[in-house]
Parts: sequence; structure tokens; C-alpha cells
Amino acid sequence: MNEKEKFILQLIENNPFISQAELSEKTQLSRSAVAGYISALVKSGKLLGRAYILPKNNGVVCIGGSNIDRKLKVQKELVYGTSNPSETSISCGGVARNISENLGRMGIPSSLMTIVADDYEGAFLLEETKPYVDVAGTMMVLHQTTGTYTAVLNEEGDMAIALADMNIYEMIDTGFIEKRWSQISSAEMVLLDTNFPEEVLAYIIRRCKQEGVPLVISPVSSPKVKKLPRNLEGTTWYISNKDEAEELTGMKIEKDGDFFMAAEAIIEKGAENVVITRGKEGLVYYSQSGGAGVILAPHIQVDEVTGAGDALVAGVIYGCMNGFNIEDACKVGMTASIIALQSGQTVSPALNKHKLQETYKSYF
Repeated sequence: MNEKEKFILQLIENNPFISQAELSEKTQLSRSAVAGYISALVKSGKLLGRAYILPKNNGVVCIGGSNIDRKLKVQKELVYGTSNPSETSISCGGVARNISENLGRMGIPSSLMTIVADDYEGAFLLEETKPYVDVAGTMMVLHQTTGTYTAVLNEEGDMAIALADMNIYEMIDTGFIEKRWSQISSAEMVLLDTNFPEEVLAYIIRRCKQEGVPLVISPVSSPKVKKLPRNLEGTTWYISNKDEAEELTGMKIEKDGDFFMAAEAIIEKGAENVVITRGKEGLVYYSQSGGAGVILAPHIQVDEVTGAGDALVAGVIYGCMNGFNIEDACKVGMTASIIALQSGQTVSPALNKHKLQETYKSYF
């Protein structure tokens, strides 16, 4: 915003019922010039409509995937090339959707911008998500199939292989984002996964940088990391696992020091804070401001790992929004992932603010 726009916005904030004539008088501008500035403020999302309604604080806006998770856990050691006795479960999934629900369960207002089909799965996703998340920003389309993610888990609950049908996300373009930008720009923080097309991801990152909107990027998988632009300026937090960090940096991470080298390389791409998870070994964090460290994961009984990474991202966001430093925010993230690891569902139904605080005190 230029100085005139900032001044007009300040006047409207002080008096939402101020007339254009009064604005003209106070700014020493013609009424037509005032109208032009107001039009620009509406277009950029700083004002909502002609009534000078200031956008509400929207908590965290989560942009990206929402799909059905099908998980098949083998009962004995997994043997390839033959039939394995297994147990099947179906639940809601999608990185952005999962993070938004985790946030909602922790008491952080969250909204979801995603796409589903006009089918049973799409309706199921929205119905299950609505109690915790504002889903008004979702687009529902005809003659498509809602995204699905099918994971095969070994007897210990670790993923052996996963298959994803996410073709519906290719229907998203920058127009989808532009129509919803007023809500995005008024958010305290934006969470972006990498399900949408690369031009959409680049557009969101660029606009968040231009307008100073804090942005968290959580990649979906190593192949989808390739969709991200080379310049990550505007990214407040980049949170990924080891494989995704390797894909982004082109480095092979083998030793402990390699994690920090990869994190530093991501900082050089423009991210302000980087977290790289290490599975049972915990995580590494690195900040542009100089903070760096390791948080070890406590030994716990794992039910299954699906959704633990999404819970960790939500926990880090929770810590940020409550004013924690990078180390403590990462500890909150680790706490949320512990709760998820001990649940058989992608998003733990046991998660809430009290459970988070109680578990945090037990381990940290």
C-alpha cells in the first residue's frame, strides 16, 4: 500500500461510517481520487465491499488438499508379490485439511480452501470437517472424483507404499485464489501444501510476500516439492521431512550435520525458518535469525505414523500464534505429533488444547 492508501484505511478504521466527502476533505483529494483508492483497497482485500467493512481476522487459512484416506495395515510381516491379511480403515485426509482440523481441535480458528467433487466422498469430507473448520472457501465440481490417498502400512504402522489419485487439483487456477484473496490477506497466517499446480503455488507465495502475510509451506511429498518455485522469499516457515528436503535442495542427507546444511540451503532460498523432521530421531530447526538446534523424539508406543507430520505442522503454528520462540514452537509441534502417533486415525480425536498442554508437560 502507498501512503495515501494507508491514510485512507486508517481513517476508515477509526470511523467505518465515514463518507467519501469526509475522506476527500481529510485527505485533500478529490472525491473521484478517493473512490479510486477505495476501489484499489477493495480489490486488494484490505476492505470488503462498498460499505467499508474491514475484513475480520481469519486465524489460519489452509490452502491445499482434501481427500479420502484409505489405510490398509498388514497383520503380519509385509510380503510383496502375494496377498497379505490386513485391516482397513477410511478417514478424512489431505495435508491442508488435516492441518486445519488439528488447528481447530486445538482452539485456533481455521478455514480451508480446497476442491472436492460432487460425490459421496466430497460430501463426507465436508461434513466431517465442518465441526472444526470453516469450509466455505471450498469449491465443489461436477463430473470429477474427489481425491483419494491409499496407504499400505507394515505391521509396525510405518508406511510401506502409498498411492494417490489427486487429478482433481489440476482444476485449480489463480482465479480460484484471486476470488478468495480478501480472506487470505486478512489471515494471521496462511498454510500452503503442494497439491495445487505450480503456478498457483508461486502466485500465493509471491502475494503473501508482497502483502506481508505470514506463510507456512508443508510439502505433500518428494515429487510434489518440484512444484515449488526456486525463490521461496515470503515463506515464514518451511516444514518438511528428510526426503522432501533432499528433493528441494538436491542434497543427500546422511549424517546429522547434513540436516543443518540442507536447512541452511533452504534458508538461502528465502525461507525464514526451516524445520526438517527425522522420524524417530526427532527434528532439526534452523532460523534466518541464527537459532538452530535438535529436538529428540521421546520413545513412545506408535499406533501408526499417518498424519503425524500434519499434526506437527499444526503444533508449530499453534506455538507461533501463541508467541513461542522457534525451539518451543517445535516442541509443541513434537507434542502434537506424539498425540497423533498414538492414535489409529489420521487426526487424533483425543487432541484438544488441554490434551496438548498435558502431553507437553509430560515430555518437555
